[in-house]
Amino acid sequence: MDISGNTIFIPGATSGIGLALALALRDRGNTVIVGGRRTELLDEIAAANPGLATVTIDTTDPASIAAAADQVLAKHPDLNVLVTMAGVMRIEDWRSPDTFLASAEEVVTTNVLGPIRLIAAFVEHLRQRGNATIVTVSSGLAFVPLRVTPSYNASKAAVHMLSESIRLNLAGTGVRVLELVPPAVRTELLPGHESNEVAMPLDEFMSEVVALLEALPEATEIQVERVKFLRHAEARGDYDQVVAAVNASDPHASTP
Repeated sequence: MDISGNTIFIPGATSGIGLALALALRDRGNTVIVGGRRTELLDEIAAANPGLATVTIDTTDPASIAAAADQVLAKHPDLNVLVTMAGVMRIEDWRSPDTFLASAEEVVTTNVLGPIRLIAAFVEHLRQRGNATIVTVSSGLAFVPLRVTPSYNASKAAVHMLSESIRLNLAGTGVRVLELVPPAVRTELLPGHESNEVAMPLDEFMSEVVALLEALPEATEIQVERVKFLRHAEARGDYDQVVAAVNASDPHASTP
């Protein structure tokens, strides 16, 4: 993926990694459209960050995705990058279905069906562009599980395999598939996570991501150094030790 000269839509970019990525890409000469559910929040983001366009979208709602796609493509027919950023993470206790089923369904709808529906809404347009990129967002937890977030771990493993598969499926169409694999990053993905000392500071993460995008335009995965401990645990042969370390060090691992 080229780091500049693109028109990029990032649904789910009203905070955290999504907003940081939107601003970083805007600053490198891209036209960036940010999507989110709350119109008033989008208005605040647009006012505070000149150069960002916004569109209202709920990635759990197929009709909202279709309407947003029509709006984005009408205003930005040169769109050539889709970043399927939206995602949720929930702490779950699977010892009782009353405590986890609704959460698990929400996570899968947002984290798995959301990207699938987004890609379906934009892939025909991206193919017509002839030089386009779909960016998916998985997680280090796709490769090593955190005990208290089963559905999140599984959803991100699904995103990883979806990325691998559609990259093969779209080969020769001019549409690249680039997977961003974050480690734990200090955002509001879980309550208190923005101050989690185990997690990577957001600005450090984004600086490394941008540097990798600039240095590796043909990459299929963007892995900052800190996520490699998780990403390659099985290949290194220390998977069990890494699982134990992750679940001992994360402050959420003692809950429930």
